[in-house]
Amino acid sequence: MSSTSRGQRPVAAELVAVVLAVEVTEGQRVEAGETLVLLESMKMEIPVLAEAPGVVELVKVTPGDKVQDGDVLVVLA
Repeated sequence: MSSTSRGQRPVAAELVAVVLAVEVTEGQRVEAGETLVLLESMKMEIPVLAEAPGVVELVKVTPGDKVQDGDVLVVLA
């Protein structure tokens, strides 16, 4: 069973990286294409974007965190 409730959309890392910055806060409305989190991997900055509009329900990372492929970074509703 999923760890998120109906209507929640987890946004996950797609690679092993370090969180450089979190660009959103809980409760913030975001638009499609807006940067949620900035990751760094192999000396490249990789923005993690919202795929659709929504509201940030939960931020699960902070700058400096190391994340793995599949780790949830942000949950949108």
